[in-house]
Amino acid sequence: MFRAVADWIEERRRIRRRWQKDAREMIEIHDRRAYYEAQRLAARNRAQGNRSAFWHWAKVASEIARLSPVAEMDMTIVQAIADEEAHNHRHS
Repeated sequence: MFRAVADWIEERRRIRRRWQKDAREMIEIHDRRAYYEAQRLAARNRAQGNRSAFWHWAKVASEIARLSPVAEMDMTIVQAIADEEAHNHRHS
């Protein structure tokens, strides 16, 4: 039982490290717009029905918000991104 719990904890840590790595990469590449880019990937995957990728990029966006003091986070823009991705998926 202890081994199963320890394995589960280690897997959760591995997943969190991946979110943090991807967040740092997005910040490096996109600077102030990193949060929006992560939200775009989350919205695209949600529209495509890829639940695990949606959750990954949503978590990356939250890590960007936590790590970057300069990331822009306007919810009106995030909603426009989600609407655009949903529209693109419906028309592809």
